[in-house]
Amino acid sequence: MLYFRFPFSEDYNFVDENLDKNPVSFHSFDNLEILDFSGEIKSISKDEILSAEILSDSLSSKLPLFEEEQQSDYQQKLLKVIDFIKENDLSKLVISRRKLVKYEGSPINLSRTFLNLCKAYPNAFVYFFIKDGKCWLGAFSELLGKFNKKTSEFETMSLAGTIPVHESWTSKEIEEQKPVTDFIKNILNAYSEKVELSETYDHLSGNIKHLRNDFKAQIERDDVEKIISELHPTPAVCGIPKDFCRKAIGKFEKDPRNFYAGYIRVENDDFVQYFVNLRCAEFFQDAALIYVGGGITAESSPEKEWRETELKAEAVLKNIAFT
Repeated sequence: MLYFRFPFSEDYNFVDENLDKNPVSFHSFDNLEILDFSGEIKSISKDEILSAEILSDSLSSKLPLFEEEQQSDYQQKLLKVIDFIKENDLSKLVISRRKLVKYEGSPINLSRTFLNLCKAYPNAFVYFFIKDGKCWLGAFSELLGKFNKKTSEFETMSLAGTIPVHESWTSKEIEEQKPVTDFIKNILNAYSEKVELSETYDHLSGNIKHLRNDFKAQIERDDVEKIISELHPTPAVCGIPKDFCRKAIGKFEKDPRNFYAGYIRVENDDFVQYFVNLRCAEFFQDAALIYVGGGITAESSPEKEWRETELKAEAVLKNIAFT
């Protein structure tokens, strides 16, 4: 079962489970797990979603043994990460954690949670799926790639740096976002003779904002998947250099990211689109795990980074529909 909604759309979609096509797939951060949703993409109304109400107590699995990382432990870990960044002269390393939400005795209305996320984040790709014993919901607006089948135009964005909407940018966020832009530009230059890059501007996402640049390039259809494989994981969810930082993430993070910071591929007659899977949570019968993280630099403050992850967790937490 999969529901989803494209950014800036008022239409809800599902996949009818006809086995002829795989129009939607979820890729884990390490690309070792791919969940395919087979069939045709079709429209579904809000009333139909509500009438087929899905509650968390209908899920097949309970939360496995899990110990939540506390603030003091997370901040101590970030001190080690900052030392590691300085020792290896890294511009940035992205570190994540999981926030635990317990709701034993008070099930979650998952259908309403999905609709709440759609309403709260009109510029986001929002999804809700249950498959193979897994249940995830998410809403985020970072585009890993969009390919127009008719014009061969490829679009993507660099999105990094996070602060509350009322605060002003500092050199830390600016320096965090710049290598993301350079990384994407270098990849696209290898596949296109002309790459268009926008000015940097604010990208609003609920109670927080990011720095953003947009890219456009003409590419060959056969190069789309190659470009996506080079873009993922971007410095915004991993760090630079990519392979070195990916190994470091495995060293510092005690739990696997699963589908967090992976990507979602959606194909229809006109476009192939790829969305980064952030601001997401994994749901169980009795609890949920909200996945959050942040870009750590040599100038990072562990206390401020903790507050940033708490702000990001609010994107899902404040939209959970408790019964």
